Amino acid sequence: MTVSHTLVIGAGPGGLSAAYELGKLGLRSTVLEADDQVGGLARTVTYRGYRFDGGGHRFFSKVPLINRVWSEILGEDFLLRQRLSRIRYRDHYFDYPLKPLNALRGLGPVEALVVGLSYGKARLFPHRPEGNFEQWVVNRFGHRLYEIFFKTYTEKVWGMPCNEISPNWAAQRIKNFSLSEALRSTLLNSGRTKSGEIITTLIEEFHYPKYGPGMMWERCADLVAQQGTDTVLGTRVERIRHRHGRIESVFAWRATGERVEFAGDHVISCMPIRDLVGALDPPAPEPVQRAAASLRYRDHLTVALIAKRESIFPDNWIYIHSPDVKVGRIQNYKNWSPDMVPDPSRTSLGLEYFFWDTDEEWTWSSERLIETGIRDCARIGLLDPAEVEDGRVLRMEKAYPVYDRDYLGHMATIRAYLGGFANLQLIGRNGQHRYNNQDHSMLTGILAARNIAGGSYDVWSVNVEQTYHEEERGAAASERLSPRRVSDARSPSAPAACSGPTASSSPPVDC
Repeated sequence: MTVSHTLVIGAGPGGLSAAYELGKLGLRSTVLEADDQVGGLARTVTYRGYRFDGGGHRFFSKVPLINRVWSEILGEDFLLRQRLSRIRYRDHYFDYPLKPLNALRGLGPVEALVVGLSYGKARLFPHRPEGNFEQWVVNRFGHRLYEIFFKTYTEKVWGMPCNEISPNWAAQRIKNFSLSEALRSTLLNSGRTKSGEIITTLIEEFHYPKYGPGMMWERCADLVAQQGTDTVLGTRVERIRHRHGRIESVFAWRATGERVEFAGDHVISCMPIRDLVGALDPPAPEPVQRAAASLRYRDHLTVALIAKRESIFPDNWIYIHSPDVKVGRIQNYKNWSPDMVPDPSRTSLGLEYFFWDTDEEWTWSSERLIETGIRDCARIGLLDPAEVEDGRVLRMEKAYPVYDRDYLGHMATIRAYLGGFANLQLIGRNGQHRYNNQDHSMLTGILAARNIAGGSYDVWSVNVEQTYHEEERGAAASERLSPRRVSDARSPSAPAACSGPTASSSPPVDC
């Protein structure tokens, strides 16, 4: 019997998880990665012994399977860390997630009264329907808190007014968090909704690899290699040949300038869906090409600074809401893991900026960007420029798939066409144009691998509230989160046996 071979495009959390699961199932794969390093957006860059995480990656999941895989890969190098993150607004620090008493105390009695009246108005006269991000947040926090704690930062990240951002983004990222839930959690110290669901925004501890998130994926790549899978770095897919509803092969350019063809029975793709459609040969129909070209991405840039000071602030990260500077968030790597910094007398910070690829700043030299970062730190009172010893710039292209007003229509057109390819599965943040966390991306990869082994999972159900749901089975149900299988969609409460995958069945993801 011939063992099928899978091409996995992308060596980030989704792609490597897919390859890892395929290896466990005894199936062969080849991973193609355009970068010279694995990890995708979750890679860690090392400079002079300092490790920089481009964005700050918490390792927390409601999916038991994902927690087990993380621990399986890293073991004792998977550290448990306490969370502290705050908002810097008008030279004051406010707890985030918002704690109502802390926020009202910091704002002062007059502003607190305005906030209370604004929230009351929102509860009495909510926006219906919720047509954009602004309305979604105002309905849950009131207009005044929205202006203070949500508007400026969100517009820095997305580069557009909040009333042009789809409410789907808030529904995925903020989900069940609201001012009433924040107050309830503060009073009861629970961190859960009334129904017992964990409010992810409120978690106070998380895991983190000893040497940054890239350590997880470098270790995973080593395990994948031991399974017999090749991870080919510096290989950018540029053409995807198909015929009769199947992908036949992909053509890629290597960093050496060599053009190589790879063939496989199945393809799992994490590449940006806009690029995937553009690479199809023969080309996709014109409406599909237009829909793909209309998808937008926000690029992410981190200015990492090494400062000659032992401690600057106690947080893992802080949000910068001041419109006077472009930096949106600042990571304090030492407080994620002390091993991220080789010299305890020094501190390394990661200043996060968000751009369109057409913005002038995106093409600035590293020297100019580092100078901008130093100037922003001085302006908000974090550092004296003389304290900065060195710096490094990390660029992450297509870091944020944009949820604008039209993206759902474009995605419907694209999915309807790509769904016709019998041997293609799309996974991960860019592969699905969905703002997935690491655990979501990993789960899509694992489910895609199990589908190749005979399963029938819907990878698109991951990170969708209606189907990415908690199963109510026993006292531990609130900790068990898994997407429905396609075959179970009409009977969500039906139990599933923990058995190996066969041609007609596949195990639940929390087995």
